[in-house]
Amino acid sequence: MAETAARTWGGTTLSDRRAARREQLLEAGLELLGTGGSPAVSVRAVCRRAKLTERYFYESFTDREELVLAVYERVAAEAHEVLVRSVSDAPRSATERAEAAVTAFVQLMLDDPRKGRVLLLSPMTDPTLSRRGVELLPAFAALIREQLPGKADELDREMTAIGLVGALANLFIAHLDGSLDASRDRLVAHCVRLLSRADALHT
Repeated sequence: MAETAARTWGGTTLSDRRAARREQLLEAGLELLGTGGSPAVSVRAVCRRAKLTERYFYESFTDREELVLAVYERVAAEAHEVLVRSVSDAPRSATERAEAAVTAFVQLMLDDPRKGRVLLLSPMTDPTLSRRGVELLPAFAALIREQLPGKADELDREMTAIGLVGALANLFIAHLDGSLDASRDRLVAHCVRLLSRADALHT
């Protein structure tokens, strides 16, 4: 099997071509989920968008739910990585770290609104993503908790972090669905103030 996968055709191996097809399907899933929401994603629609047959869909995914989850988890992983990197690269000032994190998250979510809708809006209508979103919440709350001063007890820090994740997520949801009419700069500034005030509570 390994020998077959390594056999080249047109300069690429079978494994390379499978990986490329999987990327096409994931990109198609991102486009459909990020523009039309969960109802827009079906095996047929994804294949049509990716210009691949259903045979190739089932080569990479067992069903539609597995694809949707893969798209969601890819965006969630990218968001987590962006936040970790922005904080680690920022100066040590709490306000500067908050501004770096919020700015990086805004760039990811709003420069490509598809990603914002996948991460924040799609879980509201897709049960599979709703469950996964709840499971991923602690990882994002931990990022905030780690930035809070250590003088407060652990439970207080945990509650503050979870509350902030909810508040920030709802601000971005409102911005993405059009119910919040605020400029990007105003949104960033408000989120930074929220994080900075939370930091002050624990000093």
